[in-house]
Amino acid sequence: MIKSHLYHASINASDPDFYKDLLTYLGFKTIVEYPRGFGMGDGTVSLWVFKMKDKYKDVKFHRKATGLNHLAFRVSSKKEVDQFHKEYLLANRIPILYTGPKEYPQYEHGYYAVYFEDPDRIKLEVVYKP
Repeated sequence: MIKSHLYHASINASDPDFYKDLLTYLGFKTIVEYPRGFGMGDGTVSLWVFKMKDKYKDVKFHRKATGLNHLAFRVSSKKEVDQFHKEYLLANRIPILYTGPKEYPQYEHGYYAVYFEDPDRIKLEVVYKP
């Protein structure tokens, strides 16, 4: 068996700056910038975000359709989830899903997360998992 890990993901977004702000807050560093996007990494995985082309602006995303359901960013403690919720989501008036940070024992013991959406309704998660 080959051992691997996620190397990168790429997203086309109507508002790449949403991701630039989010990833900067989460400690990602800029790798490269392009006229229509950028790549940022955390030393293990990178996320590449590009402004969608105008001809696709009316094509809507839905996480329950075939394709991406959500992206999760793992942090080191419940306190960091709560800090992200207060300092980033609430401070930037980003709508929160499922009533805010809480435990999800149905996933795994100690699983604690907050869910939210980007401007295109891609679901995102910041999670602590012991």
